[in-house]
Amino acid sequence: MSFTIRFGKAKDMQEVHNLIMELAIFEKEPNAVEITVEDLVNDGFSNNPKFKIFVAEQEGAIIGIALFYERYSTWKGKAIHLEDLIVTKNKQKIGAGKALYSAVLKYAHDHNFNRVAWEVIDWNTNAIEFYKSTGATYLNNWSVVQMNQENLAKFIENN
Repeated sequence: MSFTIRFGKAKDMQEVHNLIMELAIFEKEPNAVEITVEDLVNDGFSNNPKFKIFVAEQEGAIIGIALFYERYSTWKGKAIHLEDLIVTKNKQKIGAGKALYSAVLKYAHDHNFNRVAWEVIDWNTNAIEFYKSTGATYLNNWSVVQMNQENLAKFIENN
């Protein structure tokens, strides 16, 4: 079973959205996805795109994605954040995930980024072991902190 890795296009965003929904179900957060296909098109393919995306394509279907964006580290400088690496369940174990991961790392290397960072849910031991096997450092003593839109509004109102 062969597949190709390429940069995603606006026309791919419906299939990308489907994969995002599949990931949300896997991570036990099926109602957490708020973005739409239109958001993905507008945010990824405008004059000032908010992200880049590699897709794995097999027989005309998108079977995986790696969505990432640039950020800046006060310690390291130019960095990339790998937001999501997803391969549809029935296409896992064919190498598409590793190929997408490799594409992001190659992009970072070729464009002189100093670091690539991402989060992984602590019970996804397959992913954690894969990342460690590639030389990535797993920082289990750091916690992710987030502020959602509702709490942002409350904070602003009270401060």
